[in-house]
Amino acid sequence: MFLLARSLDSPAKFFNWGFISISIPNLIMIGLIIVLFVLAIVIPFPIHKGK
Repeated sequence: MFLLARSLDSPAKFFNWGFISISIPNLIMIGLIIVLFVLAIVIPFPIHKGK
């Protein structure tokens, strides 16, 4: 827990690609959101058979 609090105290590192500049924590969050979105599409809903 102390390590997490300490890492939040320092400025974030940035990823630069041409004219795009984004912080690494934001890039990780965007990646996680995309993964969750793809999983939500790929994983089927349960099917209720019969009544």
